[in-house]
Amino acid sequence: MPSPERLRDSTQIVVPCESLTGLRDDLESEFAVTVVAREESTCRIIGSPTEIKAVGQFLARHGVNVA
Repeated sequence: MPSPERLRDSTQIVVPCESLTGLRDDLESEFAVTVVAREESTCRIIGSPTEIKAVGQFLARHGVNVA
């Protein structure tokens, strides 16, 4: 059985909200994910492992560091 940390890492990406400026609408329309702002400065992108992998690639192509 996978650990909770590993499962969480495969179903979410946490980035500064400012890094999603101009990309958030595209993310939510192109991928089956939810973007949730935490603490006004941090955003969580939540979705299935397959969607999160695709979102990670999308963000990387747009210069957003997801590491």
